[in-house]
Amino acid sequence: MISWRRWRRISFLAFVFLFSMSTSCLYFIYVAPGIANTYFFMVQAQGMMLRDNVRTIGHMIRLYTNKNTTLNGTDYPDGSNSSEYIAQPTTYLPDNFTYAPNLPCPEKFPTMKGPIEVNMTEVLMEEVELKFSKYADVQSGGHWLPKDCKPRWKVAILIPFRNRHEHLPILIRQLVPMLQRQHLRFAFYVIEQTGTQPFNRAMLFNVGFQEAMKDLDWDCIIFHDVDHIPENDRNYYGCGQMPRHFAAKLDKYMYILPYSEFFGGVSGLTVEQFRKINGFPNAFWGWGGEDDDLWNRVHFSGFNVSRPDGDIGKYKSIPHHHRGEVQFLGRYKLLRYSKERQHLDGLNNLKYVPEVTLSSLYKNITVSLSPEQAPIPDY
Repeated sequence: MISWRRWRRISFLAFVFLFSMSTSCLYFIYVAPGIANTYFFMVQAQGMMLRDNVRTIGHMIRLYTNKNTTLNGTDYPDGSNSSEYIAQPTTYLPDNFTYAPNLPCPEKFPTMKGPIEVNMTEVLMEEVELKFSKYADVQSGGHWLPKDCKPRWKVAILIPFRNRHEHLPILIRQLVPMLQRQHLRFAFYVIEQTGTQPFNRAMLFNVGFQEAMKDLDWDCIIFHDVDHIPENDRNYYGCGQMPRHFAAKLDKYMYILPYSEFFGGVSGLTVEQFRKINGFPNAFWGWGGEDDDLWNRVHFSGFNVSRPDGDIGKYKSIPHHHRGEVQFLGRYKLLRYSKERQHLDGLNNLKYVPEVTLSSLYKNITVSLSPEQAPIPDY
């Protein structure tokens, strides 16, 4: 007969075993799919790169073979000096170009040289604040506007945020000089989620939009992840006739677009476009899916998405883990009903109570979010 002490020992070991198994299962459910997707894409990307290299080599061989047989004197049989494999140079203004304070700023300044150094070294926000407030003439709240011409766009940079205090100064350190070289009027809005609910990136963007529009009649809104650092200052952060996907080539995806409908990382819409699509959906609790829903809303509203040419859309991603943020497993069901939800869930059903503070480089908007703040009626 088993003694009471031995029975307690067996029960304790069984409890430890079951607890370990349950936590492992939870890890697999919430975290492993994202990791598996990342590794799967890396393998897929290698195949895509190999395929493109083979195509490029074949294209070069055809050009060489046909070079002496073309009648038009070019390296291209069809008479055009263009190719899908050879990026054409973009003409930027010369260094001696002059512009006037009463005229609109150009979009292609001589100071925009292209690839820029990305400094991923951690830095204290106080050091960044001191540098830009003293030497770059950035005003309280991160506001800046050019004085030598009229800015073509008034741009609000919205940054969703939770527990990324080491990443924010890295991003702002990179963006301020880049946006100044582009001669845009800009300001930064950090929308920080508190509480215990899963991270809701999309709802934070909606909150940031509403709060930013209280400050100024912004005409261009940039939705910017805190860990995406641009590598090219010719990636012009103004808006256009169509919504813009700026982060087309991310280093963690081997600088290849994961899929044609990918709309993540950094995107931009005019105020009119964002209001027409009813903003982001509020129902995505956890990471994943909200950008795909935004893509659907854009196309259901009659828009297309534009992207930068060539390597202009390159970004580096600050390595990190989701730090306890769970993957949203209900996103697939919501995406199936994107069209039905578009005019029910977004800017028009958003309720929140913000706590606003001002720093020298950004306005911080703190909110505690819950599903009750964006109720969705039946559809």
